[in-house]
Amino acid sequence: MTTLPPGYRTVDVPEARRHDLLVLESWAFPGTLSDEAADALPSPLSWDRTRGVETPDGELVASHGSYPFASFPVPGARTRVSGLTWVGVHPGHRRRGLLRSMIEDHVHRSLTRGEAVSALFAAEPAIYGRFGYGLAARDLRLKIPRGAALRDVPGADALRVRIERVDAERHGELIHQVHSAVDRPGWAVRDTPELRAAHLIDIEAFRDGAESLRIAVVEDDGTPVAYALFRRKSVWNDAGPRGVVRVSEAVAQDARAARALWGVLLDLDLMATVETSLLAPDDPLAWLLIDPRAAETRLSDNVWVRVLDVPAALAARRYATQVDVVLEVTDTMLPANAGRWHLVGGPDAATVRRTDAPADLLLDVRDLGSAYLGGVSLAALATAGLVTELTPGALHGAAVAFGWPLAPVCSWVF
Repeated sequence: MTTLPPGYRTVDVPEARRHDLLVLESWAFPGTLSDEAADALPSPLSWDRTRGVETPDGELVASHGSYPFASFPVPGARTRVSGLTWVGVHPGHRRRGLLRSMIEDHVHRSLTRGEAVSALFAAEPAIYGRFGYGLAARDLRLKIPRGAALRDVPGADALRVRIERVDAERHGELIHQVHSAVDRPGWAVRDTPELRAAHLIDIEAFRDGAESLRIAVVEDDGTPVAYALFRRKSVWNDAGPRGVVRVSEAVAQDARAARALWGVLLDLDLMATVETSLLAPDDPLAWLLIDPRAAETRLSDNVWVRVLDVPAALAARRYATQVDVVLEVTDTMLPANAGRWHLVGGPDAATVRRTDAPADLLLDVRDLGSAYLGGVSLAALATAGLVTELTPGALHGAAVAFGWPLAPVCSWVF
């Protein structure tokens, strides 16, 4: 473990120190909320997993927490994942090793709990690679003109779409049920009471001039099968209404539901543009647009993955085809991961054992994390010089096996 500078110490941050944590966060992530307003909001944190660093006089100057994703989707299976979050250092205490100490503390505690994988959203993407996190998923962000034509999907017209103001008591369980039914790698579920309570916070400071939060719900014979959370922002100019619809989360359980949902969102009165975020690169909307050039598209980094326990993590997921490969992994932070691992797996199961056999592929744990959710090809990493093929032909087979039919994504930032 990294030694902290003299006087600093690692501490638990219980709920009783919530105000101290929020003051620190206002330094690490500047915003417009007053301390009093922030105190009044529900916290998404699991307090038994929240830690920090304090000075000799007890000032909290760094923090980190994690979410207990008990059933995190990985290719073909689900596993326990530690969702690193709320990582911040007071600007007056930077460049002293506090961040590295917290990451190592997070890794140690996650392994102690039996969590073989850590995942995060990176506030600054350049930071986390040096700690072994690899970019494992990207998300699609679109700007679409109102009225953009969509392809027909049989049965979509039979579904009912209702639009309402969001009410946490009325819609919270509906959102949870539809969201948690999705089976896509990386799709973290808000399954703690704290996360679910904080998810639908809707205060003026979060709206950026738009209306209060709305929801469109698609129903099939009374059963919710899709929803979207959105706000409209009214904009007028000399040419008339040019409003913007901002869709913060859209979830559909099948193609009919997706077509019905987007058919409504793309045709709201007085709006000129629909903006989406955090869609999977292969989201149905991308294929339903008749004119894909009508939409401005951008890919952004989504989930980053850190493999904490190589054999446990690789055995926890499934593989698209049969694979029998020896991986030589480098890991400067966790020496227990370093060395050669014999992976034998397929669509039904996988085993991983340490071996002295010659390696077929050489890669760093960071790049193993990138490939872990099935959305980043080992072959693509090899073209960048990040995976080395030592046995001719091994790369192609492993790349196909590690891949997955659905692109990974997480629909919300944690």
